[in-house]
Amino acid sequence: MSRMDPARIQRKLTRDLRALSFAEPVVHVYNPLEYARRSAEGYLERYFQPGVEALWLGMNPGPWGMAQTGVPFGEIAAARDWLGLEAPVAKPPTEHPKRPIEGFACTRSEVSGRRLWGWAQERFGKPEAFFERFFVWNYCPLVFMEESGKNRTPDKLPAEEREPLFALCDAALQKLVRALEPKAIIGVGRFAQKQAQRALADFDLPVHTVLHPSPASPIANRGWARQAEAQLVKLGFALP
Repeated sequence: MSRMDPARIQRKLTRDLRALSFAEPVVHVYNPLEYARRSAEGYLERYFQPGVEALWLGMNPGPWGMAQTGVPFGEIAAARDWLGLEAPVAKPPTEHPKRPIEGFACTRSEVSGRRLWGWAQERFGKPEAFFERFFVWNYCPLVFMEESGKNRTPDKLPAEEREPLFALCDAALQKLVRALEPKAIIGVGRFAQKQAQRALADFDLPVHTVLHPSPASPIANRGWARQAEAQLVKLGFALP
């Protein structure tokens, strides 16, 4: 069986997601895989390598990271200057006035992405050294926003919206794992770990977790990189 192109997996997921609808309090839904497609697919073309030690799985895009760049945990400076993925970014069909999409011109910094990619840069030096061993992907590519501009995470959606969304995200994750052939999954946070455990129940893969780098986590704010490293070492991942 031939290995599926990861860009095709993303494109199919994008097409399938268009059929879904979401009610209030969600008033805007962004899919950066569409309007930031060039950098989103550029990330796959440059860094997707089958046979890695682990897939790092995030939850969904943050407003100042992947929502702007199309890159998982894609804080602007990290995506542009370390990953080398700057590309033109369009606009979503309808834009929240409090959450404009400015692409790589955005001056806000996504703390989670800055922590994750900043750690990878400090520890591995060049991105190629990191991606020889790991790959990073988000379980759900959609951003959900309330009228106030507040993010609504996928787990907070009502069941009638959450279940069809998760079914599509599960199918895409399964295809990606078949193409990537990782030896393990690392959920970035408990939500991602839980989704991977369910979606990949029929796969013979260990599913671990590390602390999420979100600034909303008081624990992560007390030195995320140090704590995540300790978790990785305890799980058996040797670090340079």
